[in-house]
Amino acid sequence: MGKFKATAIVAVGLMLSGVLAACGSDDSSDSSDSGASGFNAVEKGVVNPSDKKGGTIRYASSDDWDSPDMGDTYYAFSQNFGRLYGRALTTFKVGTGLESQEIVPDLAEALGTPSDGGKTWTYKIRKGVKFDDGTEVTSKDVKYAVERSNFSAELQLGPKYFKQYLVDNNPPYQGPYKDKSEEGLKSIETPDDQTIVFHLNQAFSEFDYLVSMQTQPVPRAKDKGLEYQKSIVSTGPYKIDSYERGKAMKLSRNPHWDKATDPLRTALPDNIEVALKQNADDLDQKLLAGALDMDIAGTGVQGAAQPKVLSNAQYKANADNVTAGYLRYMAVNGKVKPLDNVHCRRAVAYATDKVAAQTGFGGPVAGGEVATTILPPSVTGYQKADRYPVGPDQHGDMAKAKEELAACGQPNGFSTKISARSDRPKEVAAAQAIQQGLAKAGIKTEIVQVPAGDYFNKYAGTPKWVHDNGVGLMLMAWAADWPSGFGFLQQIVDGRAIKPSGGTNLQETDLPEVNQLLDEAAQDTNAETRNARYTKVDQLVMEDAGIVPLIYAKLLLYRPANVTNVTLSNGYGGMYDYLNLGVE
Repeated sequence: MGKFKATAIVAVGLMLSGVLAACGSDDSSDSSDSGASGFNAVEKGVVNPSDKKGGTIRYASSDDWDSPDMGDTYYAFSQNFGRLYGRALTTFKVGTGLESQEIVPDLAEALGTPSDGGKTWTYKIRKGVKFDDGTEVTSKDVKYAVERSNFSAELQLGPKYFKQYLVDNNPPYQGPYKDKSEEGLKSIETPDDQTIVFHLNQAFSEFDYLVSMQTQPVPRAKDKGLEYQKSIVSTGPYKIDSYERGKAMKLSRNPHWDKATDPLRTALPDNIEVALKQNADDLDQKLLAGALDMDIAGTGVQGAAQPKVLSNAQYKANADNVTAGYLRYMAVNGKVKPLDNVHCRRAVAYATDKVAAQTGFGGPVAGGEVATTILPPSVTGYQKADRYPVGPDQHGDMAKAKEELAACGQPNGFSTKISARSDRPKEVAAAQAIQQGLAKAGIKTEIVQVPAGDYFNKYAGTPKWVHDNGVGLMLMAWAADWPSGFGFLQQIVDGRAIKPSGGTNLQETDLPEVNQLLDEAAQDTNAETRNARYTKVDQLVMEDAGIVPLIYAKLLLYRPANVTNVTLSNGYGGMYDYLNLGVE
């Protein structure tokens, strides 16, 4: 979109609203035995159901993975797609509506068996699951995967839940690249090849959700650290034949995958191709033309394509305008001057033009509803609130912003930088809109654009880069790791989640009361009191002004007519579920 002016951004939003009104808010067909069809059909059932095997399904991305290594990734699309070549102990169910938030056993025979008051969890691995080299998967391969992803200095891009909640060795375990002993971490036991036992330092009522990440088995002998992403060993129905960073990934059938061990996957296509570093607007045009089957990032069509999709009956019938389970927000880093003063952070919160940001993301139709809390309405613990009202028109409260600027000793404003992902035009447009709104309060900003694939491991998620470059504001989108307040909040507001790189607590919130509330919630089996703690965490972080909520996200997704078995995955933030897609 280039240097998009505020008036142009507003014009696009108005055009989208008018187009949707002209076309009708919902012209979808009724679902039937042959599946759901039409606009928004994915919210009613499976679109284009089929059991036809064969063909090649073609994905594309505007950038690259942070890493396709399931032990070193944190993008939702990566976790969604990675299930095609990696099987974790559990995963999200393929289904419609709330079904897709249900956690089910995958590599494990059943969900975990808790004991010791919820501090010990035991899983049995299915027999007969093999790597793509024909060797059988054992519990030791799962244990090793957790050790490398959570305790090594090399792999920093994924979450560190296991490191935080497993009982640690004494002295502290340093990971398998430094500790060469076969025993490894004592708090994970493997009494036989099918059994794995996790010993936690506290009760954890949602542990079945946690093990859906980073438990895809890795054979110790095949691990190459950061280079493993180039030679990943598959346990799913597809193996990776080639991966050229920034160019492409190609997958074909894993000859050692046995459907008898896998009740979840149908493995319909013969081959899977992913083109990387594609221009986002060109990618949309290829989708509409049928030259591409799926945008792997799952963030919806860009602003340029949105009016075209909504105004053309044929295109609209293949589109879904869904409420996503994530928040678009702006992290305000309290370690970057003058934002180390809470009043300067609050000035930013009051001065943010949320309507302009909303329009940059696609307006109320394809962008979402203006947000005022950290927890979205779909996540447990949400309670309606608005700590920093931005005026009746939601374009910013400049009087309150200037009061806060005076309180922080910057009555004439200050300068800082905003980071946004260069290959995501909607995010860049929102940054430009926010920039113009903040300027009205005297807060001058420079936009720093960096690629999505490195956003966390080199830029916004790396505190040294943030501090060295004076980047006080960072645009972010976040979905729950699993559908609870804990699964949404812990990795973005717990001070123990701050990492030297690959971090997602971008604003570097480290409030002892927040950390304690999250620990208490993890142990609490009473839904009412547990959710009350999540609400309190939301309030405390808002009071600290480390996060400016922007949009409760909506997406305008597009599915070409030849793609089969299309469902929505609420477990992965509201994108299409990639596990069982096929092509005709």
